[in-house]
Amino acid sequence: MKPIRLLSGILTVGVWTLLSRVLGFVRDVLIAGFLGPGILMDAYVAAFRLPNMFRRFFAEGAFNAAFVPMFSKRLEADEHPMAFAGLALSWLGLVLLALTGLAMLFMPALVYATAEGFYGDDRFDITVDYGRVTFPYILFISLAALLSGVLNAAGRFAAAAAAPVLLNVMLVTAMSVAWYLGGPVAEALIWTIPFAGLAQLALVWHAADRAGLRIRPARPRWTPEMGQLVRIAFPAALAGGVVQVNLLVGQLVASNYDKAVSWLYSADRLYQLPLGVVGIAVGIVLLPDLSRRLKAGDDTGAREAYSHAGEISLALTVPCAVALMVIPLPLVSVLFERGAFGTDDTAATALAVSIYGLGLPAFVLQKLLQPLFFAREDTKSPFRYALVAMAVNAVLAVGLAYVIGWMAAAIATTAAGWVMVWLLLRGARGFGEVARFDDRFRKRIWRIVIASALMGAVLWGGSVLLTPFFGLGGWRWLALLVLLSVGALSYFGLGQLLGAFRLSELKTALRR
Repeated sequence: MKPIRLLSGILTVGVWTLLSRVLGFVRDVLIAGFLGPGILMDAYVAAFRLPNMFRRFFAEGAFNAAFVPMFSKRLEADEHPMAFAGLALSWLGLVLLALTGLAMLFMPALVYATAEGFYGDDRFDITVDYGRVTFPYILFISLAALLSGVLNAAGRFAAAAAAPVLLNVMLVTAMSVAWYLGGPVAEALIWTIPFAGLAQLALVWHAADRAGLRIRPARPRWTPEMGQLVRIAFPAALAGGVVQVNLLVGQLVASNYDKAVSWLYSADRLYQLPLGVVGIAVGIVLLPDLSRRLKAGDDTGAREAYSHAGEISLALTVPCAVALMVIPLPLVSVLFERGAFGTDDTAATALAVSIYGLGLPAFVLQKLLQPLFFAREDTKSPFRYALVAMAVNAVLAVGLAYVIGWMAAAIATTAAGWVMVWLLLRGARGFGEVARFDDRFRKRIWRIVIASALMGAVLWGGSVLLTPFFGLGGWRWLALLVLLSVGALSYFGLGQLLGAFRLSELKTALRR
């Protein structure tokens, strides 16, 4: 078996994802400035969430949770992996074409089900129109995700990780051109989304061909392999559906409060940055690696890969979570407060950021723990756990909304995330030593937490000293950069001193 370099793969995916998320921040800053919290931004968020919701079923969520382990094992054993992938691509495309047609027809019902609070005002009709334009994105991005899974299983991560950059480049360009020409920025944003999905599909298709992984559609026919794929994917789809229900419950609660959908969206973009760079990168690299090691009977290597991925995840996530909880106001103020995004919007968004920060390690740990199940083609257990998490989310979001308003959605999301982690950890015990962290992980995790806490104290003190500069126009960007740089240097210095990690390991991976 040709091994997948775990740290190098995570860094490759993480760097490209970081670039995508930075451009995503630029996109969201432009959206907040041009549209501002209100009717158009609420409509955009609700409309674009629809294809992204189904994307979790058919793209990097449920379908790939079943497809990647099966393809990885066939690739390892040389059991006609390309024919299997081509047939899966054909069936996926057929299902998505039917889904897109139905969604376009019943878009008003979809909008009512996901944003009931919009009904009766201008946001509803605008969201329906936007939804019909954006929904075909699901077809292109899901096919692109399958091809990305093929590339990842072969240990080729760059092209698949780079594809999301195209989306943000195209959206930023479209909005900037529309604003410069005095045109409708919102319409330019919405109409660019499906074309960006097509561009992402073209990129990964070309990359797969260049890598010698020629995947071509075939006449859809039912085979035992497709039957196995559906049996594994169906519970994962239901689990993905539960996760989306959690998001929708939050949106339903927020849609009854003016601007709350926009506030939660802006806060979501902040915590999604470390989640995407670390958590999603770890999950993308770990799943095919675990699948291939288990197929080869390499339990020792699988445990080492799992523990090492856990170290990397928490060493990069815990300090980010502390930063989101300690300095949310400077982050939101510098990144979003301009144009139609005012000081009240900053305060509300910062509150949500701090709540999401508390849940960030849980969201990342889910990405680490789920491959333990998916690599064994077990998608039923995560589905059962997700049902429990959904119940916790719904009870807290709806129940607390009567007491604390729209903040209940963020609190419920964080609480449900930690419940899901606890259930995954408990369920993984049955896999034996392979699913247990090794001694090195146990020694380092507490040192990571201590280094992060000390960094938090440095960030808090620095934010107090730099507070006057955060209100001085262009100086606030420099102040934030100084604050984050000091925090990062203190964390990595303390982490190295305490033995939480070794910077030499990172340097070795970068050289590779």
